[in-house]
Amino acid sequence: MRTSRRGALALGLGGAAAAAARPALAQPAQRAFLLSTWDFGAAANNAAYARWKAGGSLIDALEAGAQVTEADASNHSVGLGGYPDRDGHVTLDAIIMDDRGHVGAVAALEDILHPISVARRVMEKTPHTMLVGEGARQFALEQGFTTTKLLTPESEAAWREWLKTAQYKPVANIENQRGSALDHDTIGMLACDAQGRLAGACTTSGMAFKLHGRVGDSPQAGCGLFVEAGVGAATATGVGEEVTRIAGTARVVASMRAGMSPMAACREAVTHIAKLRGDAVKDAQVAFLAVDRAGRTGAFALQPGFTFAVTDQAGVTQIRAAESLKGPGGTK
Repeated sequence: MRTSRRGALALGLGGAAAAAARPALAQPAQRAFLLSTWDFGAAANNAAYARWKAGGSLIDALEAGAQVTEADASNHSVGLGGYPDRDGHVTLDAIIMDDRGHVGAVAALEDILHPISVARRVMEKTPHTMLVGEGARQFALEQGFTTTKLLTPESEAAWREWLKTAQYKPVANIENQRGSALDHDTIGMLACDAQGRLAGACTTSGMAFKLHGRVGDSPQAGCGLFVEAGVGAATATGVGEEVTRIAGTARVVASMRAGMSPMAACREAVTHIAKLRGDAVKDAQVAFLAVDRAGRTGAFALQPGFTFAVTDQAGVTQIRAAESLKGPGGTK
């Protein structure tokens, strides 16, 4: 579609108006500092806050927080103890990003406990933004990371039980039911400091019993995570393929750039998926979590049950429930 000079000028003026309409920075007591998907995000937030209080940067804090979830063998959605793919391999995806255009990611990484840290090395030590598979593993070893057996006896037993029927069906909100053989998802984390600087991280072992080589939305900038200076940041959770179809987090941030609140932006993305996919997502969960430069938060899900952790500037963490399209506050 062609854009006339007059149309281009209108778009430019619209962007300027949206920028002028951005909210002023709130006082520290009113701001969210850290956000994470799901109940287990509280422990990650607390570790991130402690690292930040000790003098760490936002990236330091997010890496520390994500590592907590990656090392939790009882959480079968991320890192150690994550459920394997259908061939029995635990493969990990992660991304880390700041608001100055720095981003690093890994996908289908095996045998490394902390993919979020490898992603950070990709960001800081290479000219690339993503490494995958054996190449990511080789890079990690060259950077001094050691190998770890990620498939725990519990996860292996669940996989062998699944092999008896070999049927995969996502279950909405299974992330909050620790230990299910269908437990799969991610932790997405966002940070916004008192000056409005932003950063984000996301790490996952992906869908349980997925096809070998499958990569979801989590490590893809603009899908599982997106951060933009002066605007905001967003992360996604649920069935990654549905997020990837619409470049979900880039869409949420673009809506905030255009003047939407974080809440309205998250809702718009979920509503778009529902309209686009119809019955294909009637039993699926997809949710977005966002924060703008003023520390205002937003969360919205396709199905009821999505929870998230919010930590304020004083270090107080709360678990909150998101509104949903098919539930209280929704339209269906």
